[in-house]
Amino acid sequence: MLQSLRIRNLALLAEVELDFETGFTAVTGETGAGKSILLGALSLLAGARADKTIIRQGAPATEVEAALFFADSRKLDAALTRLDLPPCDDGVLILKRSLPRDKAPRISVNGSMATLAALQELGEYWIDFHGPGEPRRLLKEGCQRELLDLFAKNEAALDQYQKTYRLWRDLVDERERLLGAEKLSADQIEFLKIQLGKVDALDLTEEAIAELERDFQRQNSAQEIISLASGLNHGLSGEDGLLGRLSAILREARQLESLDAASKPLADRLQSVAVELGDLDAEFASLASSLNFDPEQAEALQGKMNSWLELKRKYGAKVEAVLAARDEMRRKLELQGDVEGSLAKLEKQVADALKAAKKAAAELRATREKAALQLAKTAAKVIVQLGFKKADFRVSLTPLPELGPYGDGGVEFLFSPNVGEPPLPLHRIASSGELARVMLALKAVLAEIDDVPLLVFDEVDANVGGEIGRIVGEKMADIAERHQVLCVTHLPQVAAQAANHFVVTKDQSGDRASVGIEPIHGDRKGRVGELARMLGDRNAKSAVAHAEELLKG
Repeated sequence: MLQSLRIRNLALLAEVELDFETGFTAVTGETGAGKSILLGALSLLAGARADKTIIRQGAPATEVEAALFFADSRKLDAALTRLDLPPCDDGVLILKRSLPRDKAPRISVNGSMATLAALQELGEYWIDFHGPGEPRRLLKEGCQRELLDLFAKNEAALDQYQKTYRLWRDLVDERERLLGAEKLSADQIEFLKIQLGKVDALDLTEEAIAELERDFQRQNSAQEIISLASGLNHGLSGEDGLLGRLSAILREARQLESLDAASKPLADRLQSVAVELGDLDAEFASLASSLNFDPEQAEALQGKMNSWLELKRKYGAKVEAVLAARDEMRRKLELQGDVEGSLAKLEKQVADALKAAKKAAAELRATREKAALQLAKTAAKVIVQLGFKKADFRVSLTPLPELGPYGDGGVEFLFSPNVGEPPLPLHRIASSGELARVMLALKAVLAEIDDVPLLVFDEVDANVGGEIGRIVGEKMADIAERHQVLCVTHLPQVAAQAANHFVVTKDQSGDRASVGIEPIHGDRKGRVGELARMLGDRNAKSAVAHAEELLKG
């Protein structure tokens, strides 16, 4: 849900910070007061494109910022990870967008820089607009199909179909690779075999290659290492070495101990130094002797290193690159063995997989067809309640020329507001008010299954009277039990049913017009006055009484 929204220097608005509650929120105000500013701020955060004319006159930049809370942010976090953005902290998503007058725009998501495309993709997870000029998620064919599947409880059927579809596509791709595989000559086959032999002769693991490179480096520096290690060994235990001199010093320390018992710890520490130096002497001696490679060892090590360097030059500097090249060479050789036989086997596998995928698609289509009739019937009832007495609403399943990732057909919602007119796809409905009410009807039916938390309605009450307005408000209140609903409205019958209420005002008393937005749901007198204004006159007793009745209702 939307928790807070901060807007600075957007159009005529200087600055406002708003806190939002769950449920149904109405936004009202005089015509031309600037109610669209609130929707414009949300559009910016949902990734809408904008030019610099929206920046308040004289201000350096327009800035909008929102905090949203998700009780379960797993799907959103997966999208954020895919976009290389930080996940939500305790389910909170922070969005910021700045549009400077003289600099490049800036977008951040959870404190990290983001692109406009990322903001648009994230918008699909938190907001759904229904109003003129806004990006409407429900108009997209993919969303309509998704909602129908949710209504039909098709999760298991869709998952089963997609498994069979992916298997079929993988087999088709393998067949295409086999058909396009080049026929190798005898010399090319022999070359691949030689290269494979070189790869297989090496232990191609990160640890083994690191050990090979270390041993080779030591062999190349063997004489210098032996000289230094032998010198250190001689310095410790050779004639007049440190250990011999330390032995004499240790005897004197023990003599001191016999005269003064308090000096024993000092003698013991000296003894420890002597033991440690003895161990070092043995290790230097061992290092010097270990590097006496015999000629056969040296030649074998040199051969392995040469092979590894050759493979690195040909296939890549890392072990995984060489292993990938090895697998590709093996695949090419395997294909040369029995191309015709492999193709015949693959053709049968492709045919069997296609048959299984078509069967799964038919089962998926059958559940969609049944659900489409039920959804259309249920939505049509609500559409009639919203003032469309002779409307026609249908859910159409259109066949595809071949199987796709989601089945063998597309899903399209069709609507006709008037009798005798053919139903058209939702995106071809001319009136934004009609479209908004159709969307409201669908949202009322699909509220339990559509998981977008914030629904925004604008002009949903266009060209409807008070009676239909009351029903519009009731439907929004119903939806608000499962979603956060924000509605810009001119009807008091709608606004009165909102749990939360913001008023937008325009002040032109000074030298410069300004817009303000403030909550009034905690001020009953102020809310009654606003509803009375919407009814015709905030000072008329009849309007005030009517407003009181609407709030009580």
